[in-house]
Amino acid sequence: MMHSLTRRQILQQAGAGFGSVALQSLLGAEGVLSSTNPLAPKAPHFAPKAKSVIFLFMYGGPSHVDLFDPKPELEKWHGKPIPVWKKEDAFMGGKTKNVAMKSYYRFGKHGQAGIDMAETFPNLARHADDLCVIRSMHAESNNHGPAIFQMNTGFILPGRPCMGSWATYGLGSESENLPSFVVLLDHQGAPVNGALNWSNGFMPAAYQGVPFRSSGEPIAYLTPPKNVSRAQQRARLDLLKQWNIEFAAANPAESQLAARINTYELAFRMQMSASECTDLSREPESVRKMYGLDNAVTAHFGKNCLLARRLVERGVRFVQLYSGGNEGPKAWDAHDDLKKNHDLHCAETDGPIAALLDDLKITGLLDTTLVVWGGEFGRSPVAENGKGRDHHPKGFTMWMAGAGIKGGQMYGSTDEFGYAAVENRVSVPDLHATMLHLLGFDHEQLTYRFQGRDFRLTDVSGEVVKAVLA
Repeated sequence: MMHSLTRRQILQQAGAGFGSVALQSLLGAEGVLSSTNPLAPKAPHFAPKAKSVIFLFMYGGPSHVDLFDPKPELEKWHGKPIPVWKKEDAFMGGKTKNVAMKSYYRFGKHGQAGIDMAETFPNLARHADDLCVIRSMHAESNNHGPAIFQMNTGFILPGRPCMGSWATYGLGSESENLPSFVVLLDHQGAPVNGALNWSNGFMPAAYQGVPFRSSGEPIAYLTPPKNVSRAQQRARLDLLKQWNIEFAAANPAESQLAARINTYELAFRMQMSASECTDLSREPESVRKMYGLDNAVTAHFGKNCLLARRLVERGVRFVQLYSGGNEGPKAWDAHDDLKKNHDLHCAETDGPIAALLDDLKITGLLDTTLVVWGGEFGRSPVAENGKGRDHHPKGFTMWMAGAGIKGGQMYGSTDEFGYAAVENRVSVPDLHATMLHLLGFDHEQLTYRFQGRDFRLTDVSGEVVKAVLA
C-alpha cells in the first residue's frame, strides 16, 4: 500500500542529502529552535577550574615500570619468577612467562618534588613540577578494545557516550565555527574500535567527536564543489528557511531536528574557520620549530600538539590526540621488543608534549586547560618473547597537568614489582569523576536519560581524587 509523503518527509528520508541542510541562525532569528540548540553554551554545576581538555592518548599501553614507576626489585629478580604473577594474567595465553624483566632505561628525579622519570623523556622532565603523576591506576580489561572503550566511555562495551561527548553535552560549545569535540589521529592510522572511541553513543549526534585529517582539508568533503559559490550556497539555504520553520513549528517534539540543523549550520561555518585553524603556516617559525615540525620523527605528533593548542585557543572543549595507530609496534604495544618500541614512541612525543606545555603556559591557557596523558593500560613486569612486555591493567601510570591540578607530586603506588595498584588506588571512574569535577560538574548529577534510566559517565561508582587538586 502506498502512503503519501509530505515534501519534508521526502527530504528527510533522502539521507544526508540536500534536503537536510538548514541554518540554525536563520531559525534562531525567527525564534524557532533557539532554545533547543544542543551546542548552546551551558552553565556547569559550580565554578570550573578547566574550560577545556587535551587528552594525550598513548594507544597500545605505555609501560609504567619503564617510564614513570621505577622498580628496583625487578633488578634484583631479573630472570627469576616473581611471587605475585599468575598465569591467567597473560593476554589470550600469549608468550608471557613468569620471568621478571628489569627496565631498559635509567631513571632520574626531576623538579623540586623529585618526580621519577625515565631518560626517554628529557624534555618532559623540565615540566616535572607541573605534573601530577598518578601511579595507582587500574582498569578492568587486558584487551585493547574493551580497555579503550572503558578509558573513553567508562564502560568496556560499545554504545556509551565518550568523555568528550559528556563534556560537550554538559558545557555546550564556546566556538560558533568549530566542533566542540575534535579527535586528532596518529599518521599510522586509527586505534582499534575506530570511530566508536569518540562516539556519542545514545546521545544526539551533535555530541560525537569530529576527526580532523592530518593533511589536505581537515574534514572530508568540507570544501564545496568549485562550481558552487558561497553566494549560491547561501541562496540554497535561504530557500530552505521557510520549510524548516514550518516543520519545526508543526513538530515541536522532533528533538533530532535541532541537532541535524546545527550540524549542517556548523559545517557551513567551518568551511572558512577549520581551514584557517589548521593552517599552521600562520605560526611563527620559532613556534613550528619548538614543536618539532622540522624533524621527521616529531613532525606529525608535533603538528597535532600545535593544532590542539590552536583548537582550545579557539574555544574547542575537548581535544583527544592519539599517539600510535593501527596495531602492534605502530602503537605503544610492545609485545616483542619494548626498547625498540618505546625508543620510537617516546622520541616522537617527548619534545612535542613539552612544547605543548610550554606554549600553554606562555599563552596563559594552561590555567584553563586540563592536560591528561596515558593509555588504556600498562605493561607487565615480566617478560614476553624475551624482550617485550604484555598488556597489564592491574596497575599503571597516567599524569595530569594544568587547570586545577596540584603539580609536582606522585600520587598512589603499585607494589614492589609494579604488578598491582596498592596505595591510593585510582579507577577509571575515579579519573573521569575528577576530570568532570575540574570542568565544574558533580559526576553523579551530570546524567542523560535513555530508555527509562538516567545514565552517567561514571555509571555507579567513581570518586573525585581530591588529593590531586590544587
